[in-house]
Amino acid sequence: MLKILIIIMLLLIAGSLFSALYYLMKGDTSERTVKALTWRISLSLALFLLLMLGFYTGIIGHPNPTPI
Repeated sequence: MLKILIIIMLLLIAGSLFSALYYLMKGDTSERTVKALTWRISLSLALFLLLMLGFYTGIIGHPNPTPI
């Protein structure tokens, strides 16, 4: 379930980035571009925290790590 959520968040981040690029190329650099980039940064931060939570709880990662 968490892996699906991570993939969805990555797709949302890419979509936000491309929408910001579209608004930038269109010439509308005022509020729409800034909003799209703000969404991208917020989603990236949320994804980072979600990955940290997944590694901390053991949901993501190797199930049985062997010591070296």
